[in-house]
Amino acid sequence: MSHLEFMQKAIACARSIEGRTSPRPPVGAVLVRENQVIGRGATSPPYGPHAEIHALREAETTAAVGADLYTTLEPCCITVHTPPCTAAIIAAGIKRVIIGSLDPNPQVSGRGVAQLREAGIEVITTIAEPETAALIRPFATYITQGRPYVTAKWAMTLDGKLASHTGDASWISGSAARTWVHQLRDRVDAIMIGVGTAHADDPRLTIRLTEEQRVHPRTQRPNHLRIVVSSRGELNAQLQLFQKQLAPGTCVIVSETSAPDQRERLRERGIQVIEVPADQTGRVDLMAALHILGQREIMHLLLEGGSSLLGSAFEHKLIDHVAAFVAPKLIGGEGAPSPIGGAGLAIMQHAHRLQQVSFQTVAEDLLIEGEMSYTAEENNRGN
Repeated sequence: MSHLEFMQKAIACARSIEGRTSPRPPVGAVLVRENQVIGRGATSPPYGPHAEIHALREAETTAAVGADLYTTLEPCCITVHTPPCTAAIIAAGIKRVIIGSLDPNPQVSGRGVAQLREAGIEVITTIAEPETAALIRPFATYITQGRPYVTAKWAMTLDGKLASHTGDASWISGSAARTWVHQLRDRVDAIMIGVGTAHADDPRLTIRLTEEQRVHPRTQRPNHLRIVVSSRGELNAQLQLFQKQLAPGTCVIVSETSAPDQRERLRERGIQVIEVPADQTGRVDLMAALHILGQREIMHLLLEGGSSLLGSAFEHKLIDHVAAFVAPKLIGGEGAPSPIGGAGLAIMQHAHRLQQVSFQTVAEDLLIEGEMSYTAEENNRGN
């Protein structure tokens, strides 16, 4: 088998624990001797042994001598919660290490490779790098910017509507698309909606999947955080998110200018309340909110709308990834909302674009995904 084929096996190991390792990246590793896999491993959540250690332990003690180690991410070279993997690799007598991506942490990037080479181990880098880099995008954003990687998700009709002019949105996309969304929820640390969506849809923001629908085997994971952004903290106490079963995992982000009695009322129901500064419009400063979430080790945030919250995130260039479903339906109506609210951009030439775009059909719906690429223009807002 080729380097690429063995790296694909390591990638499969990493995907099996995606969404369960924050604030560390999901990493997979396989140990190969005489063209046979003798050990596999994936990062233990949240602060257990790394993938390389699991792969070494699975192999017999002497079997690792002279073997090749494939790992999706550069082995760590410092002690934080666990000893450095480079030391274990060197001690095990590994002959060659094949790496998917270098560590995005600027403080340590390349140091693991250097330590291995200094010990006489052959190192090959950037094998299957597009796929291995995609696995660690949330970690890369978290470690370099101190905030979660933000995926914006929405479903719209072919004419670009999130709902009818009456607010009805059940359902734009089909059941297969909705299952895909639950699979996405299963890979993130938190889900965020705005106050308008909370009141209009009264969602639970839970993960509802059968064992057969899960992308990877069911592994123990912390429950994701459910977040509602409400600048003034004015929310209906009867929302499903605030009921006994869901309240402990629900958080409301309010501005510091919100009424103290509103904040206290929420806390009395067992709901976490995070106070952040207000922006110039008096609304929650989303950048400040994201940095607070980063401090709480939220590495991947799913933004599910509505248009006002998505518009604010778009305006402040906080969306990193887009996953948009387009349903083969037309609804019309000047008053029907579109996905991205706010003033918008004034000139089409200044439009922000998606890169690394992918298209796939999910039953009858079209899913478009890509990484956001923002223009450098600063004065391109609508009037």
